Amino acid sequence: MTSDIEIPPAAGRPLPPARPEPPAASPWATLRVLLLRLHFYAGILVAPFLLVAATTGLLYAASFQLENVVHSHELTAPVPAGAQPVPLARQVAAATAAHPEGTVGAVRTSDEPGVTTQVLLDVPGLAESTRLAVFVDPYTGQVRGALESYGSSGALPVRTWISQLHRHLHLGEPGRVYSETAASWLWLVGLGGVVLWLTRRRRTGRRLRGIVAPERGPRGLRKTLSWHGSVGLWALVGLLALSATGLTWSKYAGDNVNVLQTSFGWTTPSLPAPSGEHGEHGEQGGHGGHGDAGGAARVADADQVVRAAAGSGLSGPLEIVWPSEPGSSYVVKENDRLWPQRNDQVAVDPATARVTAELRFDDYPVAAKLTRWGIDGHMGVLFGPANQILLAVLALALIAMIVWGYRMWWLRRPTRGFGVPYERGALRRLPLALTLPLAAVVVAVGVFLPLLGLSLLAFLVVDVVLARVAASRAAASRASG
Repeated sequence: MTSDIEIPPAAGRPLPPARPEPPAASPWATLRVLLLRLHFYAGILVAPFLLVAATTGLLYAASFQLENVVHSHELTAPVPAGAQPVPLARQVAAATAAHPEGTVGAVRTSDEPGVTTQVLLDVPGLAESTRLAVFVDPYTGQVRGALESYGSSGALPVRTWISQLHRHLHLGEPGRVYSETAASWLWLVGLGGVVLWLTRRRRTGRRLRGIVAPERGPRGLRKTLSWHGSVGLWALVGLLALSATGLTWSKYAGDNVNVLQTSFGWTTPSLPAPSGEHGEHGEQGGHGGHGDAGGAARVADADQVVRAAAGSGLSGPLEIVWPSEPGSSYVVKENDRLWPQRNDQVAVDPATARVTAELRFDDYPVAAKLTRWGIDGHMGVLFGPANQILLAVLALALIAMIVWGYRMWWLRRPTRGFGVPYERGALRRLPLALTLPLAAVVVAVGVFLPLLGLSLLAFLVVDVVLARVAASRAAASRASG
């Protein structure tokens, strides 16, 4: 390890000849200095956002198990010997009798013994995307409790609290800025860091083993850098996947993602509405008003609807979405997120209990399938516990890299004689032929990821200003000396 501090010659010895001016740096060397500087800025200023996102994400990875423990009474029911489930219509009637203030929006059944049926009720006064889940013992038809259920995943209070902590720190819409900033910068930090790490091998002559695995011998700064770089190399793909899927939920970049999906036809398909039907019954089915007319008939026909869906090949855990208005169809969806997934849907006419339309997951566009898999992977449900373990490992890796990054900054702090870690003002020294396409890329990325674009522009401006200030002070010092 070398220092930037100049050591004066011993007394009485002649001064060594002046060193020749170093040759002009190549464009790549200048660009690498700029990348180093951006990586340094991001490590100091953006890493706290990433650290919070990783820590809350680690907690979310365990939220499913916490939910099962905390809400075990509502989620499970004893299985009597030789008992058979009571009709679904009776279970729904028990839920509505216990909570007459709500109207049925959907029912979720399970194919596992000992798991309760969830009757989701639309109740006035609940928060957006929230329903009252009434848990019914499928063997006795008795209600075991009721809890608020949030979103399409049916998160119960414990998991909802953790999810919203990860999403916006319970600060509402302003809090979403933190998570979007973290997800946006993760791309630049991750890709830039790997480029710097791989090119370091060429500059230092290190063997491949020293790139993909931490070095054993060195200590201090070199050891910390070795762990930081090699762990980041292994975690890159997973972290980028989390960043990409996380941006689909973001406030500003998420709108751009939706526009992109719509423009290229990558949106998730939905069942066609029958003739004469005015409302949609996809994810929104059941949120509309339910008139009294026909309500009892719809409840009584619930078992026929399930049998009709089974006749079309649907199986496993199901979600039966109630008609949003009289005359519209039931929608029955497979709700198996594990791999291989079962996500087929059918529309069932409530009057005839016949399937009127089908939507098979195999017929989804590739982009829609990737979106589904990516979101389920981000939520930890794609491969069950294995998925949650992978999320926890990625979160721990990101936390460790941030801690190592701050340790490297501390070891290289100016008070130890290292000076400024990375040279400022590299942007001004880039040739025009490289500056223009780089600027075009930055603008394009900034438009698609606004929070990244604004903060990146601020960093570049600050870097140029600091370089000019430092140059002015150096010139003034030479003039006065």
